[in-house]
Amino acid sequence: MDNQWLDALRDACKSSSQALVAEQIGMSPAVVNQVLKGCYQGNLSNVQRRVEGALLGVVVSCPVGLEIPLNRCLDNQVRPFAATNPMRVQLYIACKTCKHNRNGGRNE
Repeated sequence: MDNQWLDALRDACKSSSQALVAEQIGMSPAVVNQVLKGCYQGNLSNVQRRVEGALLGVVVSCPVGLEIPLNRCLDNQVRPFAATNPMRVQLYIACKTCKHNRNGGRNE
């Protein structure tokens, strides 16, 4: 997608605010600001994937039988275990070895 994600981030911030866009992609406003300034020192690939899911509609096919936005996939990967409902348990188990896991599908 080249820099389409960065253009989408810029456009979203122009029509809204950095704080609201940051909330939408699941990052801090400081991260969004640094990315836009070109001085972000963190994992830019993670920001890109979150923007692609939240702003560009990129979805992944989840092993539990869902198609979900890429940013929600990333959120599920880091959620702690909670037996609050069967889907959450399935996601917790599947995320650990899924090919979409940011660790390459390796069990943590």
